[in-house]
Amino acid sequence: MHPFAKKSADSVSALGEEKLISAIRRWLGSASPRAPFGMGDDCAVLPASRLRQLITVDPVIYPRHFNDTVPPRDVGAKLLKRNLSDLAAMGGRPTAAVLALTLDARTSLAWLEQFYRGLAACARHYRVPIVGGDIAQADGSVAASLTLLGAAAGPRVVTRTGARVGDGIYVTGELGASLPTRHHVTFKPRLAEGAWLARHSAVRAMMDLSDGLAKDLRALTPRRAAPSLEAAALPLRRGADVRGALTDGEDYELVFALAARTDREKFAHAWHRAFPHVRLSCIGKFVTASALPTSAVNLANYRGYEHLRTEIKSTRRPRRARSTRPSPPV
Repeated sequence: MHPFAKKSADSVSALGEEKLISAIRRWLGSASPRAPFGMGDDCAVLPASRLRQLITVDPVIYPRHFNDTVPPRDVGAKLLKRNLSDLAAMGGRPTAAVLALTLDARTSLAWLEQFYRGLAACARHYRVPIVGGDIAQADGSVAASLTLLGAAAGPRVVTRTGARVGDGIYVTGELGASLPTRHHVTFKPRLAEGAWLARHSAVRAMMDLSDGLAKDLRALTPRRAAPSLEAAALPLRRGADVRGALTDGEDYELVFALAARTDREKFAHAWHRAFPHVRLSCIGKFVTASALPTSAVNLANYRGYEHLRTEIKSTRRPRRARSTRPSPPV
């Protein structure tokens, strides 16, 4: 569904800001509490927390993160879920969210209503109150940026640093082919799994996979070390190959480092008892850079998605197109 209306009477310009905000309150329904704990004041009021507080922000921008083939309800849900995935990566749980909209005056009211309906349904499912936000006009733009607040689900949060040489590299779920399988909009953020992993001290470092394993794994790798990955161990989604698993991105799975001393069989058994329907794979380990075996995947040959990077022409095999970041026309 195209986000721009053909007739001005069907666009946000027909309502103006104040009536549009009233419509948004109606569309969100029970997903947005009343002021002062929701929309209506200059700031939302949040309850105090005894646990460590977390905050993250992510946008969806047309046509970078979605195009006309993605239903607006899925766009709204995806906006919240990709933020929830960030919380999951640190073992957190959500507490509240605020949303900033940047809209062209031609934005379709029908499209926007479905966007908010999808966001509200997702917010109710994950018990995330939408407590405020803002609307601004910008010609040619349809974008939404959601700031999600959260708290640690337990006494510990897991960061990207802390992995050591010898630690195993694990990943949840499956990787690659996020566009043809529609996984990039149907995925479930690994909140329960992230909280479970955070309770295990053997999990030294963790992050979620959004830009492709080949790129994201660099942030988890200790200094003077390298990830030694086994191609055959990569959990491929249907229709994916090794290149896709490493570079497609938008998998929203968790990748983490497990201490070398861990009884892996016991850990895997505990995982499958807790999450019998979620695959867990050991895909390699961290080694010293000088000890990287020749059989390991050469990650220098792969690259995930990187904002603001100019593509350089080469004689190499063309890079697979970013499936969920399409360019117009769409």
